[in-house]
Amino acid sequence: MKKINTLLILLLGLLALNTQAQPVRYLDQVFDEVTFRGYETGLVYGQNASIILLLDNDPNNDAHPFKQPLVFDLYTPTGDTETERPLVIVFHSGNFLPFPVNLSTSGTLRDSAVVETCTRLAKMGYVVASADYRLGWNPLAPTQDERVYLLINAAYRGVQDARTAIRFFKKTAAEDGNPFGIDPDKITLWGIGTGGYITLNTSSLDAYNKVLLPKFITLGPGGTPVPMVIEPVNGDIEAKSYGFVVPGYPIFTPGDTLCYPNWVNYSSDFQLSVNLGGACGDSSWVDPGQPPMISFHDPGDQNAPYVEGIVNVPGVNLPVVEVQGSYLVQKLQNEYGNNDVFNSLDVSGYPFMQAVTDVANSRNDGFEGLAPLPTDDDNGAPWDFYSPTNPNATTPPDPVAARLSFDTIMAYFAPRACLALGLDCAGEVSSTRSLLTNADVGLVVAPNPVNDVVSFNTDAEHPMLAVQLFDIKGNLVKNYFNINTNSMTLNREHFPAGMYIVKLWFEKGITTQKLIFR
Repeated sequence: MKKINTLLILLLGLLALNTQAQPVRYLDQVFDEVTFRGYETGLVYGQNASIILLLDNDPNNDAHPFKQPLVFDLYTPTGDTETERPLVIVFHSGNFLPFPVNLSTSGTLRDSAVVETCTRLAKMGYVVASADYRLGWNPLAPTQDERVYLLINAAYRGVQDARTAIRFFKKTAAEDGNPFGIDPDKITLWGIGTGGYITLNTSSLDAYNKVLLPKFITLGPGGTPVPMVIEPVNGDIEAKSYGFVVPGYPIFTPGDTLCYPNWVNYSSDFQLSVNLGGACGDSSWVDPGQPPMISFHDPGDQNAPYVEGIVNVPGVNLPVVEVQGSYLVQKLQNEYGNNDVFNSLDVSGYPFMQAVTDVANSRNDGFEGLAPLPTDDDNGAPWDFYSPTNPNATTPPDPVAARLSFDTIMAYFAPRACLALGLDCAGEVSSTRSLLTNADVGLVVAPNPVNDVVSFNTDAEHPMLAVQLFDIKGNLVKNYFNINTNSMTLNREHFPAGMYIVKLWFEKGITTQKLIFR
């Protein structure tokens, strides 16, 4: 049985020390009940081409890709009166293979770890969708090159599906009367295990040309280098374009459709990425200006490398491809300033959260957003538990240890999400910054009133670190992170006429400015 980490026992004892008078939404579980709606009731976020029938190595297999409904389960706080709530989209684990043939204890929308995650987040006030995604590759393919080709294509489809899900929810808010009661500008992607690969890659793989690395290039007829992912064949990285098989492409029949576009008029942008035990196809994909990220990882994980290593699929043990894990990704996130929004974190009023942060900081080499969760047996997934009747169970499930891990995960996630998403709870967990005047930083804003574009300029010694736009009701409508510049422009985009407030963050404080959109 998986042993309970002694740190988690210590932290559990600290739960009684939280002394705030009233529970705070998004920091605490403020709802007692959660309303669950299953995908069977018609919850479909899109459709795209599944290749699951084509991977049995049978030369007589004449199957073709088929249109697969992409479904989700929905969790909402029971009795909630809020109508614009942050959304978390959760992706399950399972090695990109169907359960139970994946030899894993996970692989469905309703894995125990998924249900625990969604339930806890909904009780904190979030709307949570447990989203399915397309599966299919062959970890038993005879050559490593074939395994890499099949896996990178599976991961690429996972990224396409994640971005499709984001756009679906934005479309429902804009066109369908917002039936799920979400704020489309406050979206978090949350991945568990294989789902962590999806969230890390969706955060960083934001352009097709990033796939054109030597390890994702194979040799075609006559030794010609051929990308393992080809945009006209596989569709673009957002699944906004069709993908058609061309003659000579392996496995498939020419003319087969590998990608169908969904909700192409909406943005795939999101505001926060969370990864539990995933890895990134290549750390070169991480760039400045990408969303803030939080990673939880067992440094001794034998399947997904914590730092860097070869992907190892449980039960198969054939080498696939070298990837970079949470440690290197979070290192770059910090170096590029992508996690600077966490720098004002102050949870001194919450002893349990402070203890979790202190322990994480003692292990993460100063990389904010990285929470190493070692287990005594290098389990790799301390949050995992499952039914004793699970066909792939090799050891008894340990829900006590798993739920202790979730206590730690939520205590680390919650205050950082308040800051990254600009939630009402941000003031509870942010250090006080000095209020500056425009003259203090040499701020010039023009034109104001604004037709389409407004410029912000400051003195050279006072670069803007971040800019936030709020509507007159105080709702955060736009975030600009990690800009570190003395000059920037803000596009009006779709915002209606009226008065807005801009908050500008500097090293020594903040200043605010009223804007009028004509």
